[in-house]
Amino acid sequence: MSIEKLKSEEFNELFEAILSLDSVEECYKFFDDICTINEIQSISQRLQVAKMLKGGLTYQKIETETGASTATISRVKRCLNYGNDGYNIVLNRICPTTEKESL
Repeated sequence: MSIEKLKSEEFNELFEAILSLDSVEECYKFFDDICTINEIQSISQRLQVAKMLKGGLTYQKIETETGASTATISRVKRCLNYGNDGYNIVLNRICPTTEKESL
């Protein structure tokens, strides 16, 4: 999805709300209120898949360890390769020692 298609006042408010959180505990509280557990798990799973792809793991290993479908793994890989660099920005900040470049 193009970033331009996302941009709206409603999305800006959501992202500003997320950026206003001061701790992991506040994130737990906010996301528990705003998302279902399945939505949070899906987002978390995608981040783990991206981390594992950047680490050079195979689809089979990622599927086994995360339970993600090959379709999800493929979508995350496509985002790593051709997306807006969002995964790379976050992963470089939370896991700066990940040596593998985007696939």
